[in-house]
Amino acid sequence: MQVCCGPQCCTLFTQDAICTLNTLQTNASALEQVRRERGNPQLQLQAMKGFLERAGLTVEELDHLNIIHVTGTKGKGSTCAFTEHILRSYGFRTGFYSSPHLVQVRERIRINGQPIRKELFTKYFWQVYGRLDETKEAHGGTMPAYFRFLTILAFHVFLQEKVDLAVIEVGIGGAYDCTNIIRRPWVCGISSLGIDHTQILGDTIEKIAWQKGGIFKTGVPAFTVKQPTSPMAVLEERAKDIRCPLWVCPELEEYQVGCGPLHLGLAGQHQRSNASLALQLSHAWLQRRCLPGGISQHVFPSTAADSTGVPPAACFKPSPIMIKGLADTEWPGRTQMLRHGTVTYFLDGAHTTRSMQACIQWFKDTCDSILLFNATGERDSAAMLKLLVSCHFDFAVFCPNITEAIASCNADQQNFNVSVENMLTRCLDNERSWRLHNHMGDNPSTQLLIQDSLPLVLENKSDTLVFPCILSALQWITQGRDAVLAGPVKTVIPVKPSVTAKAAPIREAAAIHVLVTGSLHLVGGVLKHIDPSSNK
Repeated sequence: MQVCCGPQCCTLFTQDAICTLNTLQTNASALEQVRRERGNPQLQLQAMKGFLERAGLTVEELDHLNIIHVTGTKGKGSTCAFTEHILRSYGFRTGFYSSPHLVQVRERIRINGQPIRKELFTKYFWQVYGRLDETKEAHGGTMPAYFRFLTILAFHVFLQEKVDLAVIEVGIGGAYDCTNIIRRPWVCGISSLGIDHTQILGDTIEKIAWQKGGIFKTGVPAFTVKQPTSPMAVLEERAKDIRCPLWVCPELEEYQVGCGPLHLGLAGQHQRSNASLALQLSHAWLQRRCLPGGISQHVFPSTAADSTGVPPAACFKPSPIMIKGLADTEWPGRTQMLRHGTVTYFLDGAHTTRSMQACIQWFKDTCDSILLFNATGERDSAAMLKLLVSCHFDFAVFCPNITEAIASCNADQQNFNVSVENMLTRCLDNERSWRLHNHMGDNPSTQLLIQDSLPLVLENKSDTLVFPCILSALQWITQGRDAVLAGPVKTVIPVKPSVTAKAAPIREAAAIHVLVTGSLHLVGGVLKHIDPSSNK
């Protein structure tokens, strides 16, 4: 048994747990397992149920978590954050499971809005990991992959911590996502749909809508924001097949609020539909909580089997607690603004074309600005960069999701699924796309040279630069004007004099505005450096 002897000891034990967790990141054998399961997606849920039982839990126990289950392409995390904050404001003890994390993996599992404490994470991690490890030989040596394990851990934590409810954000899709072993949620929600994860979910919005509608459960109320006609028709058909009552949320302006327009803690016009969905989800949950017999027929409009179209949800009058909950909601990395003296950071993890359009709408009126961009996986970075051209950035800076070039013990942000070479090559491709969209032409002089260590900087002859890590990019962008980045604990990454000379306009500017976007992992890496509180 590990005995904690103080904060430093607790941190070491937590890092040990996270390093062990990282061994579950997708490797070649796990990828082969995923490929096999993709041909028969039901195997994914069967496997998840087996891992859950090996960890000492049952799907029946999950029924006691009073779950709100939320999926969508854009805005599902923000919807969950609004919903959790509203219900916590009523005095309920909340659990909240989300992904990905920004700085620390503990962010994914929250109790009463706060990441689970280090000592609790360590305690519960080894309880679950130990049970799975002890039983793996009897099951062909199998262990759950990273996200599956964290999902099981979250369920275990919420049961042990006796939460009144759990807000569960789907990982990818819905129908075959490992969170969908939930049998009896209290209410389900679907945020805005779009194109993402096409290799897993399908290459059309209709196929994606079918996957998202897979979280519907018989007799469980479900709500969706307004969707384009074709995916809405798919959701309606899914709801009828599953016999799930489905309603579409009204516009936020339609709610009966006597004190003027609702104020939201999250910036951006796109957050208004997320807030409306959160109001419906929290209202439905509260109705069930207050009516022991379940959802009353008088609470929602009827959904007759022969009706056409998804009926509108009721425009009730939000309570003062709901109004305050929406206003006080915080969700880092999504339309987030941080001011450090003359440097202002605009942080938004937009990673699809639709979410990037929303990000641009939020940011577009900012002048004298610099773009810090990266995109990962199968995301269409060229399409996102084309949209960003309209912001007229003075500089475009690219870097991989590597927090710093010097090796550190930050296990929370390690990714073993892609090589450094591939990450830097992707950055060079992004830089090339940016130049072409800005009619600057390709730059054949840009080279990627990886020998014994990361290159210190990749130099171009224009207003674009590619850096090997997030810290080096931030230090060049801020030019010593952010005290947090210039502190004694930060290693100053040297750059060539010619690269330093390019920054003369930044040094002379009255203020610096930096948009960080394209990847939540990039946003998390930036927050690790500029927001010391995120590392606690």
